[in-house]
Amino acid sequence: MTMSNVQRRYRVEGMDCASCASKITTAVRRVPGVEDVSVSVSAGTMTVDYVGDADNGAVMRQVNGLGGYRASPLRGKSPSADRPAADGGSHDHEHAHDHAHAHHDHGDDGVYAPGGAHDHDDDGPSDLPWWRSRKASLTLASGLALVAAFVVAKVMPGTAPYAFPIAMLVGLLPVARRAILAARFGTPFSIEMLMTIAAVGAVIIGAGEEGAAVVFLFLVGEMLEGVAASRARASIRGLTALVPKTARVESGGEVREMLADRLRIGDTLLVRPGDRIAADGEVIDGESAIDEAPVTGESVPKRKGKGASVFAGTINADGVLRVRVTAAAEDNTIARVVRLVEEAQESKAPTERFIDRFSRYYTPAVVAVAALVAVVPPLLFTQDWGTWVYRGLAILLIGCPCALVISTPAAIAAGLSAGARRGLLLKGGAVLEALGSIKTMALDKTGTLTEGRPVVTDVVAMGRRERDLLSLAAALETGSSHPLALAILARAKADGVPVPPAADAASVAGEGVVGRVGGLEVFLGSPAAAARRATFGGEEQDLVQRFNAAGKSVAVLVADGEVGGLIAMRDEPRADAKAGLKALQAAGIETVMLTGDNRRTAEAIGASLGITVRAELLPEDKQRIVREMQAGGRKVAKVGDGINDAPALAAADVGIAMGGGTDVALETADAAVLHGRVMDLARMVELSRATMGNIRQNVIIALGLKVVFLVTTVMGVTGLWPAILADTGATVLVTANAMRLLSFRGR
Repeated sequence: MTMSNVQRRYRVEGMDCASCASKITTAVRRVPGVEDVSVSVSAGTMTVDYVGDADNGAVMRQVNGLGGYRASPLRGKSPSADRPAADGGSHDHEHAHDHAHAHHDHGDDGVYAPGGAHDHDDDGPSDLPWWRSRKASLTLASGLALVAAFVVAKVMPGTAPYAFPIAMLVGLLPVARRAILAARFGTPFSIEMLMTIAAVGAVIIGAGEEGAAVVFLFLVGEMLEGVAASRARASIRGLTALVPKTARVESGGEVREMLADRLRIGDTLLVRPGDRIAADGEVIDGESAIDEAPVTGESVPKRKGKGASVFAGTINADGVLRVRVTAAAEDNTIARVVRLVEEAQESKAPTERFIDRFSRYYTPAVVAVAALVAVVPPLLFTQDWGTWVYRGLAILLIGCPCALVISTPAAIAAGLSAGARRGLLLKGGAVLEALGSIKTMALDKTGTLTEGRPVVTDVVAMGRRERDLLSLAAALETGSSHPLALAILARAKADGVPVPPAADAASVAGEGVVGRVGGLEVFLGSPAAAARRATFGGEEQDLVQRFNAAGKSVAVLVADGEVGGLIAMRDEPRADAKAGLKALQAAGIETVMLTGDNRRTAEAIGASLGITVRAELLPEDKQRIVREMQAGGRKVAKVGDGINDAPALAAADVGIAMGGGTDVALETADAAVLHGRVMDLARMVELSRATMGNIRQNVIIALGLKVVFLVTTVMGVTGLWPAILADTGATVLVTANAMRLLSFRGR
């Protein structure tokens, strides 16, 4: 094989946090022939760029040797899979885009095929419920051992010095093993090493109870990180559920059902009303309203006829369509969205835990200082060994990072709890930290800045009362599930308007609905269709144009050949949207609307809210714009509520799902505003800034006390018991300070 650059991807099980990614990256980079490594914790994948002859086995052995992780190659093939590394080179057909592997087994073509040829047994463990994971079992064992030690020490006080260290070993031994393996593969001062030194140091100075508790709490934190990571990975798999598993294919005058992943370009699909479209394609026969909200965010279904393009995962509302497939399963709209989400997540640089970064310097320095204090004075200055070993142990305790270990997570836990009480869900400390530095916030329109459903804004009666106009319109729309029909019915109900029965009601494709109500021939539909049924004067046309300019959809009622009135509808802004945007701007955050809706409607809403607008965007457009903003040096948050927002949510520095967003948006996003209030976005930023201020205070408290007692211990002013009090006191102080965040209310 000639020297070339090859890229391969792997599934990596057992990753829960940025620290895991850092250890794996460091270890794999030491494998001969590896040029670059990119690890995605949320997707559970690793991409490796090789130079020269690629050795799959060496990379997997390196990852597996770290302990707690398992790597396996992603099999199957897709157009995104067979790609060379950044500077070119040969294709590697073992590399596969991980979205295929993540969901199901695959046939030889690499697309979804239930019961396909490849048996991905390596996916099994990741599908276990969290309580059956190894980390959950270890945490439970450590907790039970800690409880048993408390009971034994209470019944037989003399056993306490032995009971707690033994209980601590239950959880510490696996952690220490991982620390040793990480050190062997290039990460000597990992967070596991930090915890090992802290726990052993606690036992040495007689604080075995504290050491056992710290180890248990560390394991609880790791287990919870594992739960969050597995949920995020499962959400990516859920994207493919948008595309139906089967499709009705028409061939030779016969219709047969087949697996959607087996569809090929040129196949003809028969799509019935209510069906999800199984592939990207072009309409070759029929006309219908298509609900494109999952792909474009368009708030109102679009009428589509012969020659129009349709997307996989969208919903056919009311007509039978024949669609010619234009893209295979691995290249349809939803597959591209999956690919964009995963690539965006993988391209994020791993954010290392603060304490892990600090421990690279802090932990070895403390151990070195303690050792020097214990041995240098006796060896070089003939001082008393007992005195200086005692002081060395005291310094080791002072240096024990218990207060530091708890200071940051205590503040973050309090901040996350305070947010959750107010409907602000944030997925971890990294998100909470990042929010405070956001400079630009890009918001979707439909369901984010607006309510997500059209409402009647104007009723203009002509020659009859408004109540009569609404009554006739509601009669025709009774039983319809179209969003505009629901808006008319809701307005009629709110106004207490009677809704008489309609006879012979029928939909007129592309125009509206007709029927008989109380002896009148009634039509309700588009202005163009109404103009063919009645005289449409200049006043009516001016009103329609004025409503359209304001981004409103207009339905015209015609009764017995005469215009009875106009009903204008629009998806209106949320009640607090304007105030929420002003609060963000007051916090120094620039706002912009990114929407798939039509330009006219978007600009009308944007003008009323005072926000910059970019409209008629597909998912990849939104992601591209977010990346352009980031390239300009800005920290960007993306807010959305739909699947169409998923790629941009993943690409942004912080992705925020809004209100009753889809499960995919909620899981892809880093945070969620459950109550759907735009003002809560500003509160979320404020909470982040308050939490980061609290963390800075905690670090100053923890390190400040350590510096003071380090000096006094070396001078002989303080000894072991003051050192214990200093460490415990620092822990109490930082915890109490962090708890203040629980009272956060926001302005």
